[in-house]
Amino acid sequence: MYIEFFGMAQYPFSLTPNTRFFLKLPSHEQAFGSLLATLDARSGFSKIVGEVGTGKTMLCRKFLNSLEAHKQRYITAFIPHPILSEDAVMHTLAEELGIERTSDISYYELLKLITEAIIGFCNEDKIVVLFIDEAQAMPEESLEAIHLLRNAKTEDGRHLQVVLFGQPELDRLLKQPALKKLNENISFSFELPALSEGNTVAYVRHRLLKSGYNGPALFSGKALELLYRGSAGIPRLINILTHKALMVAFGKGKLLVSENHIQAAIEDTDTAHR
Repeated sequence: MYIEFFGMAQYPFSLTPNTRFFLKLPSHEQAFGSLLATLDARSGFSKIVGEVGTGKTMLCRKFLNSLEAHKQRYITAFIPHPILSEDAVMHTLAEELGIERTSDISYYELLKLITEAIIGFCNEDKIVVLFIDEAQAMPEESLEAIHLLRNAKTEDGRHLQVVLFGQPELDRLLKQPALKKLNENISFSFELPALSEGNTVAYVRHRLLKSGYNGPALFSGKALELLYRGSAGIPRLINILTHKALMVAFGKGKLLVSENHIQAAIEDTDTAHR
């Protein structure tokens, strides 16, 4: 639509997580480094929480890509849609770990295969990591079943590592009596904050650069100030508002996104801050 008009190679503010656009913000760097250290220490459960749109899925995919590039050390599994029963969760985990099984396998036999696979990987000195995105939506029984997999361990105590990504509701879920032991076993917890005004500006410029834009400043200073206020520093809202503002500017034949264009985007977005 507007990418040729502004001289871009691709849309810079898509809502689909794309690690090409990952920006090493201080908070994300801190979470990334601390979580890697926790995994290497084989500590067990980790948790990263953030409001809707703060970049949890992007960070999750960045972790996955990073670990998958070191397959000689890490075995990774990923559950992106966690509204699954205990049985469905175990089948998904088995598939992610490359475990062959029949369609009519019993739950007991499935657990046995998964347990043997985890112990086998650990005995090869590999770190087995399960990532669960939107973990606040996972049923208590399914989370408890995953927690029980920690009993699958080698003689020296190496076991499955689990990283939970979720909205603040995840904290409330983990306080349920049935999940008390899981909550007690969380060794690393991090809350992703919204972006500061300076980081909002850096975020916009970074995504424009990654989209192939190399012209003069595309957003006026006033436009960026209003963008920060309207988005409250939430990356998803930043993407929505900038995309709409670019469409408005394109429609008017303007090569500079002004405060008025951002205002029009805010008025067209119910979740924007006014």
